[in-house]
Amino acid sequence: MEATKLPLRKWFLGMYLMTQSKNAISSLELKRQLGVSYKTAWTMKHKLLEVMVQRETARVLEGRVEIDDAYLGGERTGGKRGRGSENKVPFVAAVETNEKGHPIFIRLNMVKSFKKEDIQVWAKEALAASATVVSDGLWGFRGVTGQEGVLHQAHVTGHGKKAATHPQFRWVNTMLGNLKRSLAGTYHAFNFSKYGARYLAEFQYRFNRRFNLASMLPRLLYAAALTKPVPLRILRVSEVGS
Repeated sequence: MEATKLPLRKWFLGMYLMTQSKNAISSLELKRQLGVSYKTAWTMKHKLLEVMVQRETARVLEGRVEIDDAYLGGERTGGKRGRGSENKVPFVAAVETNEKGHPIFIRLNMVKSFKKEDIQVWAKEALAASATVVSDGLWGFRGVTGQEGVLHQAHVTGHGKKAATHPQFRWVNTMLGNLKRSLAGTYHAFNFSKYGARYLAEFQYRFNRRFNLASMLPRLLYAAALTKPVPLRILRVSEVGS
């Protein structure tokens, strides 16, 4: 908000719309609601998304944690299919569940690949030593034990509908379905590799605070006030490899 020409009341309304809407709100809809230019709405949204990214970076999952491999984007015409597709951005989806089997917190993080060494890097940032990770049989997920103390339970599920409905992955599959519907219903398109981490953080931020919507607005305002300014030129820098 610092040194912007936008009145604070516009910022506050933008924060309200981003936190209290049932689904996420696009920059185009922000433009309409706030009566500003698209560039102004886009800049506001991405500044606030960056706040969410930084706020959720420290999120550590513990106890039982379901994880799965997922992608933003899809194959290009004539392109390679599957995990090697050049138009797919890989990310790890993880859900912490409580003793009753209910979802508590999630993490959605872009990764370079699903190779063991990249999953190991993710695990050291995302998992507490007390975590017991439940995954499918993907070889790379063995990297979670790179975080000292973490236990790993691998379940070979195969492919297709049977894998998607496996009871051990109920909540991570449900969450991924909700994420895909949210992105498809809110955004026509965005640069997956460049801005994907912010849109994943938005879903994560809202999900992890879903039980107290009333506090989400003041908490975002507080976090924004503590976050260092991020100018437009930085907002537009690619996040690939970061």
